[in-house]
Amino acid sequence: MFYRFAAVLITLLAVYVYRSGRVLYYHILTAPVLPKVYFAGGDYRDHCVVIKDEIETRLTHCEHIIFWDHLDEEDNITNRLILLSCDPGRRAWNTIMGPMDDPDPSGDLWIYATKTGSLSPITLANYPEGHDFHPTGMDTYPSKAGALSNLFVVNHARENSTVEQLVLDPAQPTIATYVRTLTSPYFVAPNAIALTSPTSFYLTNEHLMTRRLPGLFGSILPIIETIGGLPFTWVAHVTVLPDGSIQHKFAALGIVFANGVALSHDGLHLAVASSGLAKVHFYRRDPLTNELTHDRDVIVPFGSDNVMYDDDDTLIVAGHPHLPSFTDVVENKPGAKAPSWAVSIRPVGARQSEDQKDSHSKTTGYDFHAPLSASVVAPASSTDEVETIFQSDGSVYGTSSTGLIDTRTGTFYLTSLFEDGLLVCYPEPRNI
Repeated sequence: MFYRFAAVLITLLAVYVYRSGRVLYYHILTAPVLPKVYFAGGDYRDHCVVIKDEIETRLTHCEHIIFWDHLDEEDNITNRLILLSCDPGRRAWNTIMGPMDDPDPSGDLWIYATKTGSLSPITLANYPEGHDFHPTGMDTYPSKAGALSNLFVVNHARENSTVEQLVLDPAQPTIATYVRTLTSPYFVAPNAIALTSPTSFYLTNEHLMTRRLPGLFGSILPIIETIGGLPFTWVAHVTVLPDGSIQHKFAALGIVFANGVALSHDGLHLAVASSGLAKVHFYRRDPLTNELTHDRDVIVPFGSDNVMYDDDDTLIVAGHPHLPSFTDVVENKPGAKAPSWAVSIRPVGARQSEDQKDSHSKTTGYDFHAPLSASVVAPASSTDEVETIFQSDGSVYGTSSTGLIDTRTGTFYLTSLFEDGLLVCYPEPRNI
């Protein structure tokens, strides 16, 4: 019996090391030697600024940012705004990492005007009294010719996690009107949303076991699922029916810590961040059925958090290079700081020959400009090019969560789970 048990244990350990050994070594046991700050577009001091809410300091702990585009009749962008989901109470209410001490301080949505640089909180009109608001991932549809836009936001409320459906009006951009709350027994730990239509979306579920479990189960099992890299999470496709009910369909199963999700502009490719394996999974999508077929994986040099496609369908990925440092920040330890890292992922040129692609995969060095090259941590991909956009050891801007690039202007935006403000980096030096 002992030998059977030992054989099973050794087999499981071997499987874990084979699949998660790189993550264990580079992102748990080894602290990366990152610079104080690096921006690929130029000197950080000249190009970047952190925009803050100087009055109430509520623009903090911002999980996600998305573009809200206003289009004319010909689908040309006439105005581009940025929506931010922030939760100042994250340190007291976190359903995955804990603690779950105080759900009362409400989170916020913010809107940033890229043309003027103005920043405003968004008022939630008709929002149910007593219904908590702790937003994480979200997505909205562009507004065409002044039409209303549906906005869906993941909400980790005190009783259960839900998806809130709101409506945005370009004529009153600082107001989001409540429509309904979407619930499902499958919304165990929803995280990120990628719309496939004004009333349907892909939704990631980041954990099977959460802090909501009773007693020691809630304290221990989520940690085992995270550190053990257990493939218990999934992507679902959700359709909101005319009567307000939903149709839930599993789209991709067996993912380790499914986090951010993004749909390419042509609707044919879906990217899903696997935080637990420091990867991004790419899927081919059937637009008629919303079924997904796994295409490829790309390893990144950090635990991938959120993913966003830019206008040219280059994927922007931000995340967390060192889990122990991140945990110290979550636990609010004195002097704790956790690093940031954001990269771009773009497919290797389609016109390259197979020999050239194979040569690319065997290249030991890439990402040559960054102080700490991604190639030191992650092997080269045969299908995609990975390049660092931003790095920080956490002393300037840590715990990066979502990156965006406006390819029309070249401006880079970054949010943080535990920092104050929105980081904005311009392609040209600022006039200081």
